[in-house]
Amino acid sequence: MTTPYTTQLGAGLGLVEETRVLLDLWQVGMDGRALYLAALESGRFPNVSARRLRNMTVEGFKPRYLVNDAAPARLLKALQGCLSGREFTQLLFLYTCRANGVLADFVREVYWPTYAAGRTDLSNVESQAWVKRANQDGKTSSPWSANMVERVAQYVTGCCHDFGLLEATGKRVYLYRLAPYRIEPRVAAILAYDLRLAGRGDNLLLADPDWALFGLDRDDVLNELKRLALTGLLIVQSAGGVTRISWKYDTLEELTHALAEGRL
Repeated sequence: MTTPYTTQLGAGLGLVEETRVLLDLWQVGMDGRALYLAALESGRFPNVSARRLRNMTVEGFKPRYLVNDAAPARLLKALQGCLSGREFTQLLFLYTCRANGVLADFVREVYWPTYAAGRTDLSNVESQAWVKRANQDGKTSSPWSANMVERVAQYVTGCCHDFGLLEATGKRVYLYRLAPYRIEPRVAAILAYDLRLAGRGDNLLLADPDWALFGLDRDDVLNELKRLALTGLLIVQSAGGVTRISWKYDTLEELTHALAEGRL
């Protein structure tokens, strides 16, 4: 069963720069509360109230990056110094979508179809209509009021803006431009290895819904992996609709070390 939509995005939308600071403060073994206390004592959020800081760490950072034995936080902390800003933000986007179904489904069901249709803009009116339908269809954690529907609609477009999928136009109706958006090669490598290590077989991996967050279908993913194969990161053999992938590294930690050392 699909996890019901929640309002957790309201804890801070993309939290891109805040996540950088929180990763600096986070140490292996810290849970959300311990990180909150460390952030509170650090003095690195002087203009943020204690309540707001708690929401950022416990409602924002924790469900995105402290899941699966904090694997996302471990990877991001290890790579933060060698990732470009775009690569770092794309990984935050991926983990935020995994933690927030409302954002993931909005991107797959609204953003990319709008992009594919050749349109150049997207408004909060459209996002609100989509959230309203989701609420009526029982996809939310509880029935949302009209005010909450409007707020969550702003959350999803705000997150898309923070993560670089949308650009602000400055218009009061919350009209956004669709930004040129393409998965970065090293992000594709991390995602491919992550899915493989999660137990996806080669053909299931190509069709995993995570790729659709970046606007990629099965054929697109296969082409991305073939490009990665040119770096020696993996070997791709595809014929007759069957794909076989041989992997250079056995763990995400090995891949992380390779990336950190500039081998890709």
